[in-house]
Amino acid sequence: MCDQCKHHHDQECECEGQCGGGECGCEDSGHFHRRYQTKDEQISGLETYLAELKLEVQAVEEHLAELRK
Repeated sequence: MCDQCKHHHDQECECEGQCGGGECGCEDSGHFHRRYQTKDEQISGLETYLAELKLEVQAVEEHLAELRK
């Protein structure tokens, strides 16, 4: 969380700590910040998660194959 986003407290900063100290534009302006994901963001996130799961399955299958030799 950047310095400018400390007002989010228990909420995640939209910059996800990548802004390097307040360059993300999340400064505390007192305005409402979006807390939901768009459909496209949800799809993108789930596709990324699915790809990670597939890699994990592959690793487990390879490990099992090695153990069975």
